[in-house]
Amino acid sequence: MPKGYWIVRMDNTNPERYKEYATANGAAFRKYGARFVVRAGRFEAVEGKPRARNVVIEFPSYQAALDCFHSPEYQEALGIRKDISQGEIVVAEGYEGPQPS
Repeated sequence: MPKGYWIVRMDNTNPERYKEYATANGAAFRKYGARFVVRAGRFEAVEGKPRARNVVIEFPSYQAALDCFHSPEYQEALGIRKDISQGEIVVAEGYEGPQPS
C-alpha cells in the first residue's frame, strides 16, 4: 500500500502563534503515524513563487494522511493557524512504480 504525504507550503505572519500551532498539531501527527521528511530548512525556489515554509509529512497510507487532516485533533490545531498563515496543503498518494535507471 502506498504511503500518503502532506505537501505543505506556508507563509505565516505571527511566528510566536505559529509555534503554538506546531505544538498543538503533535497529537494528531502521533495518532496517525506522521513522520517529517522536510520541515522548514534551507531551500531554493528554482521555479515558481516560493513560500517561507516548506514541509513534507509522510504517513503510513494515503487514507491515514486524509484522516489526520480531517481529525478533530488536527482541526483544533488548524484553528490556531488559520488566522496567521496563508498557503497550501496537498494530500498526495506515494508512488511505488518504476524509477529512472
